[in-house]
Amino acid sequence: MEQNHQSERKFLLLAVLAGLCGSATLATLFIDSVAFSIFPVIAFVLSVYCFYQQHVNQPLTEGTPLIAFACFLVGAFGYSAFVRMQIPELGGNFFSIIVTMLLVFWVAQKMGWLAMGKKEETVKE
Repeated sequence: MEQNHQSERKFLLLAVLAGLCGSATLATLFIDSVAFSIFPVIAFVLSVYCFYQQHVNQPLTEGTPLIAFACFLVGAFGYSAFVRMQIPELGGNFFSIIVTMLLVFWVAQKMGWLAMGKKEETVKE
């Protein structure tokens, strides 16, 4: 049981990493203000490969693919907000920050991380 939760967390972490590296790859290829580097491309390829291998080797629970897509979007919008913070000429980052925060809270609620404080209080009593 614990192995399944650990592999699910690894799957979701790889989804965040793939979103982050994908957004960095697009930024380095198509935005002139961002310096070109091959490392986001390499990191994106490796993260997608590891993400695929984790998907093939470990069974997933029912809601995990939707949560993984949300984690991918968290990485993508998070990096977009970071780039727009550093280079204000690209536009505001308000939308990216709001979407990222909403998705983070939704993922935390779906994973049960927000209700852990209530469980600990009932166990202590």
